[in-house]
Amino acid sequence: MFVMTLDQRGSRRDRDRVPDVLAVLSAREGVLRAFARTAGDEVQGVVGDAEVVVARGLDVLRSGGWSVGIGAGPVDDPMPDDVRAGSGPAFVLSRRAVERAKSRQRPVPVAVEGVRADLARDAEAVLTLVAGIAARRTEGGWAAVDARRQGGTQESVAAALGVSQQAVSQRLAAAMWQEEDAARPVVVRLLEGAQG
Repeated sequence: MFVMTLDQRGSRRDRDRVPDVLAVLSAREGVLRAFARTAGDEVQGVVGDAEVVVARGLDVLRSGGWSVGIGAGPVDDPMPDDVRAGSGPAFVLSRRAVERAKSRQRPVPVAVEGVRADLARDAEAVLTLVAGIAARRTEGGWAAVDARRQGGTQESVAAALGVSQQAVSQRLAAAMWQEEDAARPVVVRLLEGAQG
């Protein structure tokens, strides 16, 4: 299991962004306990699929203003219906991870803690690289990547964006879409292993 804990960065100087991030996290596929506000500017959810953890974590980082902590391990049974009543090692690991993610020294505000600490460190390293790549994308790069992720061909993406196929190719290359796409399954495997 995976527990994701998100903490709003700079919340004392900013508006409440919890409703926005809950909208980003509204998809239920792979989510075992819905994301909910746990306290103040913090959100937590339980996810059963490492691929969903990676996708949701990157979505939250893309939205900006959040630290993301991922805990990989067991949760206590029976798991309550409300995430706020959950407990177990994955919750503790997630709390530790989000505290590390909040460090100002981190280039990307994401951290992973797991039962297998070695695999959690490796997952964190690759996820940080993937998120770092995504953070440097231009608006045009994101438009091309988003269209490709929705199953568009280079030709259909070019038509939808009103640019040439060569421009799409250049945008995807600059956005390092293929590199991210190749690295995501690596993060997934490492997160699965980090559960112990």
